Amino acid sequence: MNRSLHRRPCGLMAALLFLLCTLACPVAWAHQASDAYLDWRIDGARIEQRIDLSLRDLDRELGLDADDDGVLRWAEIRRREAEIVSLAEAGVTVQADGVDCPVRERLALQIERHADGPAAVLRATRVCAAAVRSLRLDYRMFAASDPAHRGLLRLEDRARGTVHSAVLVPGAGTRDWTLGGGAGFVDFVGEGLHHIAIGLDHILFLVTLLLVAVWRRDGPGWSPRETAASAWREALTLVSAFTLAHSLTLMLAATGMLAPPSRWVESLIAASVLLAAIDNLRPLLPGPRWPLVSLFGLVHGFGFAGPLQDLGLREGHLLLPLLGFNLGVELGQLALVAVLLPLAIALRHAPGYRRLAVQGGSGAIALLALVWTAERGLDLSLLPLP
Repeated sequence: MNRSLHRRPCGLMAALLFLLCTLACPVAWAHQASDAYLDWRIDGARIEQRIDLSLRDLDRELGLDADDDGVLRWAEIRRREAEIVSLAEAGVTVQADGVDCPVRERLALQIERHADGPAAVLRATRVCAAAVRSLRLDYRMFAASDPAHRGLLRLEDRARGTVHSAVLVPGAGTRDWTLGGGAGFVDFVGEGLHHIAIGLDHILFLVTLLLVAVWRRDGPGWSPRETAASAWREALTLVSAFTLAHSLTLMLAATGMLAPPSRWVESLIAASVLLAAIDNLRPLLPGPRWPLVSLFGLVHGFGFAGPLQDLGLREGHLLLPLLGFNLGVELGQLALVAVLLPLAIALRHAPGYRRLAVQGGSGAIALLALVWTAERGLDLSLLPLP
């Protein structure tokens, strides 16, 4: 046998297994997205500022759970209010037209629930030397402790009737806005990419579909497809069905038309990963996969909508951020297809692909999804967080 032909499938199998192990590692990946929400409303020289910081992030940074019982109580949070405010002031600095705008009034700390959990709400009023024409922001929240953290900014200029939306990366340097025109499309494309990159449940759902997109149902099992073209058609059909479905519910949820409880949405997303992985191991669902993928896509859309929903993009200012965010999600999905599917096509006839990639990979995904379903549905903590 030609040794180069023998080495090629072995090398491809090693690359595929490395990719699957990387994606399925719960310790490194299984944590919720870390987002802060910043809402600034500018009226002349006055800035009304609101910053929402996740209690999960604050507890990690400041150790708010004084008795270490796993439950954050209002008394524990209230006692540390000064430290929370100091952390926010150090992490978010702002200048108007090159001059600092000092805080003149600060309201008492409040708690509000977001799609990703409860958050501390910090409200303050800044007064600048003159009517604000440009704004410079330096965002450094949790830069050292969580590189995946993002700040979602909504900047409303009441005098000019415009709204800026942006995704802030900690430690990325200062950002400047000249008031008077809307902005933020490219930022929300980046946020969509970021969301799909850290959304392990969404990624693993697609991975389970792609693993057997190179096969066809054959009675109680699977058989390799004859041609690469048929595998590409199947993969694109599934991804298109998923995309159209989650785009619909993303729009409905982000605009506030539908708002199912986040706990049940996240539980159903985990259950969709579990069912898809089990179907890989032993086909349970009759007929083509795309109708069920569409149904699951509707659920995943509510999960995608969390950042946009919590940011409060309303009143005609939602269209560009929504399009940008959705485009970023789709680009992330297509990147995953471009990396994984060619490997699966090349290996679809190999015995090791069935045993190691499909059975081993789907089994690991099913086990992880089962734990997620229990955690989210029963409000448990079974996996250690990084």
